[in-house]
Amino acid sequence: MMNRNLAPLLSQRLRQQPAVAMLGPRQVGKTTLAREIAASSPNALFLDLEREADRARLARADLFFSRHRDQLVILDEVQAVPDLFARLRPEIDADRRAGRFLLLGSASGSLLRQSAESLAGRIAYLELTPFLLDELVAAPAADRTAQAGSLWLRGGFPRSFLANDDSDSLAWRTDFIETFLARDLPQLGVTIPAETLRRFWRMCAHLHGQLFNASQLGAALGGVAHTTVGRYLDLLVDALMLRRLPPYLANVGKRLVKSPKVYLRDSGLLHALLGIPTLDDLHGHPVAGLSWEGFVIEQILAALPPLATAGFYRTAAGAELDLVVEHVGKRIGFEIKLSTAPTVSRGFWNACEDLGVDRAYVVAPVLEPYPLAENVEVISPLMHWA
Repeated sequence: MMNRNLAPLLSQRLRQQPAVAMLGPRQVGKTTLAREIAASSPNALFLDLEREADRARLARADLFFSRHRDQLVILDEVQAVPDLFARLRPEIDADRRAGRFLLLGSASGSLLRQSAESLAGRIAYLELTPFLLDELVAAPAADRTAQAGSLWLRGGFPRSFLANDDSDSLAWRTDFIETFLARDLPQLGVTIPAETLRRFWRMCAHLHGQLFNASQLGAALGGVAHTTVGRYLDLLVDALMLRRLPPYLANVGKRLVKSPKVYLRDSGLLHALLGIPTLDDLHGHPVAGLSWEGFVIEQILAALPPLATAGFYRTAAGAELDLVVEHVGKRIGFEIKLSTAPTVSRGFWNACEDLGVDRAYVVAPVLEPYPLAENVEVISPLMHWA
């Protein structure tokens, strides 16, 4: 059993708020973590809202919730009941005790829109990601490096990462993609044909880590309007499959790139969509560098404190940082390299100067950190940054 970084924060929020929503893609481990929380909460009640019998128990939600006010009520797959938040609001207002409801959801956008209408000020939101590097079991450095390579190749979905071998892992991810397109998205109310979204998702895999051009993708999809392509992107971002990384638009008097970059959030799904079965194949594939970039960005973003903002920086003249994080008035720049002896371009130094970063890191698969310049350090993604 791997310890999840979110567990302590989830317990803390349950002690502070009447309701907590834990979001994350399907099969990421939300139910497992929720059951661990339930085991430490006497008389916790668990309902799976994809089961008709459990939905029926909420036919008179007001009576059901009032009857179980002394229990932690865990509601799984809450997106299956679109009006659930409206039903929860009067019950929470009637009894504001902390730790009453734990809601599990497999999509972000629709749930956030519901809460804005119904549960503002009554709920905390947390996201459970696939496995992260710092959730790997404690091991000697060499073993952790091997685990990191496996996590990069297979991605962080538990059943993929913990599979017996790479072949079993790839088979699970392939099945996951098909199930997600054919069953999960329609259950979220998506009516776009699965084959259309499959083609779009695969195109995004080929453009992983590059600027998103809706018109170009629309032409490749057979003349689809750029607004329709934008809707496809919104769907997969809301479903937590894609990340839309915005440009960092600092006021530096330079002509900045303003289109977002798009990444597949799980590297294992990226490799499945591109047909990359092994780590050797990955290292020899043209997408390897950008795959590594997206993988490291996910590790960094998952570790950010609340209210931190992040984006990439690029000017028309070629100054560039893969990621810029701003928090409490400080800017930290990240450049990500798939090399054990990384070098950086003039554009990196120009970007650091443009932004006046407080610190910059070059994240690469190195064994030991070392300085490149004052306040610029090469580090491994297995290390933490300040």
